[in-house]
Amino acid sequence: MRINRPFFPFVLMLFLMLPAGAQAQQRANKIPFCNIAPVPSGFPVGFSLLTHKDKQYVAFYDSSQQITVASRKLNSQQWDFQKLDSKVGWDSHNYLSMAIDKRGYIHLSGNMHSSPFIYFKTAKPLDIHSFQKLNTMIGKEEDVTTYPEFITNPKGELIFHYRYGRSGNGYEVYNILDAQAQKWSRLLDKPLTDGKNLRNAYMQGPVLGKDGYYHLIWVWRDSPDCSTNHSLSYARSKDLLHWESIRGEGVDLPITVEQKQLVVDATPVKGGLINIGIKIGFDSKNRVVIGYHKYDDKGNTQLHLARFENQSWNISKPLTQWDYRWDFKGMGTVVNELLIESPKPSTQKGQLVFGFHHTKYGNGELVVNETTFEPMETRAFETPFPPELGKVESTFPGMLVNTQMDKGISPKGVLYMLRWETLSPNRDQKREGALPPASMLRLYEIK
Repeated sequence: MRINRPFFPFVLMLFLMLPAGAQAQQRANKIPFCNIAPVPSGFPVGFSLLTHKDKQYVAFYDSSQQITVASRKLNSQQWDFQKLDSKVGWDSHNYLSMAIDKRGYIHLSGNMHSSPFIYFKTAKPLDIHSFQKLNTMIGKEEDVTTYPEFITNPKGELIFHYRYGRSGNGYEVYNILDAQAQKWSRLLDKPLTDGKNLRNAYMQGPVLGKDGYYHLIWVWRDSPDCSTNHSLSYARSKDLLHWESIRGEGVDLPITVEQKQLVVDATPVKGGLINIGIKIGFDSKNRVVIGYHKYDDKGNTQLHLARFENQSWNISKPLTQWDYRWDFKGMGTVVNELLIESPKPSTQKGQLVFGFHHTKYGNGELVVNETTFEPMETRAFETPFPPELGKVESTFPGMLVNTQMDKGISPKGVLYMLRWETLSPNRDQKREGALPPASMLRLYEIK
C-alpha cells in the first residue's frame, strides 16, 4: 500500500516481518526471480511495474536516487536501462506512476510532493531510450503537485489525476489523453474536490467495480497535521465526469465538505481516521464495503466496516478489541503502526475477510459474517505471494519488506511482483548516522 495514498490497486506494501530463517530463505530462493538493480534502502518510496504484451517495464530510483526505467522481454534475465533527469531526496510521498497508452507511448510521472510537475513521455512507442522530459501536460495548475495517478476509462482512454495545492489546502485535477494527437486536456472543467482553501480531500480510488461504477472514498483534512482527518465520504460515477451519491443523487462539482449526502461516517477531527487507513472493497454481491479504523469510546484504535443498506450506511460495531491507540499526528510521512487491506469475500460462502498489519498485534485477517458484520475469527494473513518472500533478509536493524504488484496484464496464471527492503519512513527527512547498504530490487514470477 502506498505510504500516504491509496496504495493503492496501486500499492506499496510494507510488511513488518522477522528476519528469515534458513529454511524460509531456501524456499524463497526457489521462487523464480531476476535481479534488476540496487535501490535506496534508507527510506521507502513506491516504484511501478508494468507488463505489456511480451515485455515488462519497471520505474524505480537507483542507488544514487535517480529515476531509472528498466525493460526486458518476458522470461529474459537481461534488462535494458535508461536514467532520467530527476533525483529523489528522502520523501516517501514521491512514488513513481507509469502507464502505456493505446499507441504504445510510455508515460511516467512522480518525484513530486507539493512541488513543480514532473512528467516524462517516450517519443517512440515502447522505447525507453526515447523518454523526453516535458514537465507539463496542460500548462496550468502544475506548480504545486502531488500524488500522480494514471488510470483508464471504460473506452481504454488514459486519464491522469493529481492533487494541486498542499496538504490541508488543495484539490484534485483530472486530465485525459487524446492518444492519436498525443495531447492532454482537462477531463473536468472544475476540480473534482475543493477544500476552499481550508482543507483538502485525501482519496482512495477511483476503483472500477463490476457494477460499472467508479467508486471513490476520501477523508477531509483541515491542515497538514494528519490528526485533522475527518468525515469518511463516498461518491460514484460511470464516466468520471458525472458524479452521484450512493443513493443516486447527482452531485455538483467540485465536491465540498458541505455535501453531507456523501458522508459515510462523520468521525470528527482527531477521531482516529487517517487517509492511509481507508480501503474500498466489495462483497460477494459486488456491493461496496469500506474498511477503515477509528478510535473507540476508550480512545483505542479499532477496525470497522461500512456498507450501504436500506437507504443508509450500516456502520459495524468495532470488529476488534485492541488495547492500543495509534496516536498519529504531525506532518510528513508517518511511520505506519497499522495498515489495512481491502475487504473481500472469503472462499467460504457468507463470509468477508479484512486484513491488517499491526505493529503490536501482527499480521492477520478478520473473518466476519457477510450479512451482519459479526466477527467470527482472526486468522493468519494470506499474502498474494508465498509468505517466505515477506521475510527480511537484511541484518541491518529495522528493515522492512516492500512489494509492488504488477499494474499491467500478466500472462494467465502468472503474478509478477517487485520486492526490495528499506527502513521505515522518517517524516521525509534523511536519517542521521549509518544507513543500510543499497537493497537489491528483484522481480518475482509467482505461479
